[in-house]
Amino acid sequence: MTTEHIQEPQEQTGHTRRRFLAGAGGAAVALGTVGVGRAGADPSGTRVAVLGGGVSGLSAAHELAERGYAVTVYEYYDALGGKARSMPAPGTAAGGRADLPAEHGFRFFPGFYRNLPDTLRRIPFPGNAHGVHDNLRSGTEALFARAGGRPDLHFPLRRVTTPPAPGDLTPSWIRDQILSVLDLGTRLPAHEAAYFADRLLVHLTSCDARREDQWEKVAWWDFIRADEMSEEYRTLLGIGQTRNLVATRAEVASTRTVGRVIIEALLLWGLLGRGLDGDADIDRVLNAPTSEAWIDPWERQLRSLGVDFVLGTQVHEIRYDGGRVTGVHVSARDGGGDRTVTADHYVCALPVEHARVTWGPALRAADPQLARCDALQTDWMTGVMFYLSTPTPVVHGHINCLDSPWSVTGVGQAQFWDGRDFPRDYGDGRARDCLSAIISEWDKPGILYGKTAKECTKEEVVAELWAQLKDGLNDSGKTTLRDEDRLGWFMDPAVTGLGGPAPRNREQLLIHPTGTLYNRPTARTAVPNLFLAGDYIRTDVDLASMEGANESARLAVNALLDADNSDAERCRVWELYRPPEMEPLKRVDEVRHRLGLPNTFDLG
Repeated sequence: MTTEHIQEPQEQTGHTRRRFLAGAGGAAVALGTVGVGRAGADPSGTRVAVLGGGVSGLSAAHELAERGYAVTVYEYYDALGGKARSMPAPGTAAGGRADLPAEHGFRFFPGFYRNLPDTLRRIPFPGNAHGVHDNLRSGTEALFARAGGRPDLHFPLRRVTTPPAPGDLTPSWIRDQILSVLDLGTRLPAHEAAYFADRLLVHLTSCDARREDQWEKVAWWDFIRADEMSEEYRTLLGIGQTRNLVATRAEVASTRTVGRVIIEALLLWGLLGRGLDGDADIDRVLNAPTSEAWIDPWERQLRSLGVDFVLGTQVHEIRYDGGRVTGVHVSARDGGGDRTVTADHYVCALPVEHARVTWGPALRAADPQLARCDALQTDWMTGVMFYLSTPTPVVHGHINCLDSPWSVTGVGQAQFWDGRDFPRDYGDGRARDCLSAIISEWDKPGILYGKTAKECTKEEVVAELWAQLKDGLNDSGKTTLRDEDRLGWFMDPAVTGLGGPAPRNREQLLIHPTGTLYNRPTARTAVPNLFLAGDYIRTDVDLASMEGANESARLAVNALLDADNSDAERCRVWELYRPPEMEPLKRVDEVRHRLGLPNTFDLG
């Protein structure tokens, strides 16, 4: 085995120091103290090994390189971007075109994302004034497709034209708006809609302590009393808001996470235009395959900042001795080439299921929070791309097949790719659209074979998924999807062994059952030269997402800067929007919570 040292960086060009102001109510905060430590310290000789080239690893590398650190990123695959990257459907190109584009699953950039959009603006892109950020396109409508001839629900995603003035956002106004939406868009009984609106008021006015001490321990299913309500209520407000969106079952999903991120940040404040990324709408996607629109330009930017990349690398163990990380045992992904890489600091940016197997007993003993990560849970949420001979946008936004047993969601991609001509640029010229669909439930029987997705062969999964899409989109006398239009399909190769005794998915998603918050580690560890980044880290967004990955990287870099006594500006960190109108009610609830009393609006 050999020992490999990270090389000194090339001379940095275009590096600028940025100053940030802290704010309240969804604004940014600068963690750590600016100017502490070695005045005018030069970090250019300080080496950082970043383990993992997904969104969190690349975000950490970006922040560090801008501050002059010598960064090397070690990545398992031969391409960067992790679950966010695009990948070619091999063997599909002809006539000078690129292979048909494919991904782990479609990318979604909600308007409440603030940290990741800041990074996108700092990635140059030809012709764009605001970098990669200008490649985002807004969806205008969500389709909640129903099966069995039930009317579909079309949900506009534009912010309201006349939002409440400051001070007018009262609990009664919010309740009326929720009831109005439920009355217009659903077939819920009036008493069930009223009960759900009241439950949202409970969460909206709950103090932080109650959310962490009480609602983190209560499943969303129980919080909204789904068992006592109609099937429509359970489907729309239970399963549709959890399993279909974040792969977590409503029966176990943390009320704090669902209520705070999905209901409040994504839907309520998004529709009211508060706490958003500029003038963003709720739903945004990229205008080209993810790697073309984002990851490839990002790699070029990072290389220009002096970041090195070592691809095809398997991380085996983060070695610990004498109170510090002393090196990392790595090898070639396919075996051989064992070596130890060393640096001054280490950022572990691997997904949690891969990171925790690299933490040996000595390292775990040095920081008990690492052992608690064993309790964090992941599940399957994987996409299939269908290539169609006819443009089939379905809806100008995302599709949620509410009645599908596999919790299917999707989006017609070509309609948003205004810079691409699909048949001209991809495949053999026959495909004119790509319907990207995601399966979030892999453990329930389907409608075609009566088997779970994990029990099916890959071909059976595709046939079953297509059947469930048609079941939701082809009812009520319309035919949206036609078998004769389907030219081919692609599934993420990270899923293997389907139909056999041991199906495997290397790219799983962190899920959020009750109590997850308590097992999330902080970016700063008890080991002075080890830092953690990834969507499993405790962040304000508290959701497995690209935003959480980016926020965690900023926290890890700030902790590293503190440990290095650096005078570099700390990374700006945005928190979720907190409406000032709710703060007096939350202060009242804080007193009630300390006294052991329920929330004022919690009438049981």
